Amino acid sequence: MQPPRFGFEGPVKRSMTIAGHQTSISLEPAFWQALETAAVAQALPLSALVAQIDVLRIAADEPPNLASAIRSWLFARAQIETGDHEQ
Repeated sequence: MQPPRFGFEGPVKRSMTIAGHQTSISLEPAFWQALETAAVAQALPLSALVAQIDVLRIAADEPPNLASAIRSWLFARAQIETGDHEQ
């Protein structure tokens, strides 16, 4: 077993406006980087992608906090991209 190539880093808090409301989100740098990459791939500003994830989160039966929803969304996206997902 090896540590992640980017190392172990604690969360970094960033502020952004989502649906007209200021919020702060704490994610580890690897998740921020993956989120920025996803936003570029979808030709969206970072805040717009986070807003879309937030809409999906709120629609869940038991909505998690926003940071958890972002991590889960990114994990699911990575599995789809690598073909490592259930059919």
